[in-house]
Amino acid sequence: MSEEFDAVDVIATKRDGHELSTEAISWVIDAYTREMVAEEQMSALAMAILLNGMNRRETADWTAAMIASGERLDFTGLSRPTADKHSTGGVGDKITLPLAPLVAACGVAVPMLSGRGLGHTGGTLDKLEAIPGWQADLSTEAMRSQLEEVGAVVCAAGSGLAPADKRLYALRDVTGTVQAIPLIASSIMSKKIAEGTGTLVLDVKVGTGAFMKDLGSARELAELMVGLGQDAGVSTTALLTDMEVPLGRSAGNGLEVAESLEVLAGGGPDDVVELTVALAREMLAGAGEQYADIDPTEVLADGRAMDAWRRMIAAQGGDPDADLPAARESHEITASHGGVLASLDAFAVGVAAWRLGAGRSRKEEEVQPAAGVTIHAKPGDALRAGQPVLTLHTDTPDRIERAMAALDGAWEIDSSGSARDHPREVILDRVAEP
Repeated sequence: MSEEFDAVDVIATKRDGHELSTEAISWVIDAYTREMVAEEQMSALAMAILLNGMNRRETADWTAAMIASGERLDFTGLSRPTADKHSTGGVGDKITLPLAPLVAACGVAVPMLSGRGLGHTGGTLDKLEAIPGWQADLSTEAMRSQLEEVGAVVCAAGSGLAPADKRLYALRDVTGTVQAIPLIASSIMSKKIAEGTGTLVLDVKVGTGAFMKDLGSARELAELMVGLGQDAGVSTTALLTDMEVPLGRSAGNGLEVAESLEVLAGGGPDDVVELTVALAREMLAGAGEQYADIDPTEVLADGRAMDAWRRMIAAQGGDPDADLPAARESHEITASHGGVLASLDAFAVGVAAWRLGAGRSRKEEEVQPAAGVTIHAKPGDALRAGQPVLTLHTDTPDRIERAMAALDGAWEIDSSGSARDHPREVILDRVAEP
């Protein structure tokens, strides 16, 4: 690649509010990957992007350059089409667990490269590692074989996918530039496009427990990511979904696996089932006309999704019949007075689960597979004085006090006894390229 650019000139161009050329973007990402652009220089460029933005063309070029920094998987030789889902992260967001086997049971292959939790949002790999024996790391060959034989794989992304993004993500985290929407979109989409899926459905969370707190910014991010996917030849749609309240009735690794098993058995919380089915319909529709009319609710009800789950877990060394871990300590939090639960803050519940040991503050930290929060009441539910609202679970009881501090003021009980007239819907909007 030509060395005709200078990092300071690239920074100054964006600092002054001008567009970066395709060639300048390709050069700076390649040079940064090869450590020819210093961390402080990329920090300055990231801040300039945060303050002045990038247009659709610049963001597409940035995404393409990050993809080009590493390998790109190719599943075109499989006997069935591929579809994937990506969530921007939330509290109690265990949707990948029932969704992957459900879509696989409908005949579409699901290659899901997932991550670990950091902070108040849980990681899919941490959840699955609560299952005895389950392994997150697979070679590309093993992943392809499992997709052909089982239909679904959830595993860790290899180091070869978008290595530029891995470096930039860590840098953004310590330089106050995580919030730059073009950088969020390109980070997510570079990995997902490099993953080689034919169809991608984005679950963009909105609310206190989500990264995007309001509907406007969530829609902006969703529209940009859908456009980037379509530009790259990937059939891409997005759902904007509620994260004011935790999803389901659990937040924590093994707790969320147990709840996912309820969904796969034909039960489970209504909001988890609704979102799982809605995302499955989007993935099936993107995979082709022959899949669009399949009813995912029937596949949940008749046990085919559970069968696919068992095969998926066993293929990665897990024991689908093993007992899930149980925490050594628990603490129940009860309602101080009767009424109707009017609100329950997702962020506070996520922080409590994190403090109990379900999450980590640094990537190298271990998580407790049994730690987390059981949610006994959701907004709109009637409560009596003394009735359980939440139960905290941990192996280290000295964590309970800090978890309870996170939950101070996290919910409101309406003593008048009337539920909200219009509860917030799980699915707030849908975004697709026109």
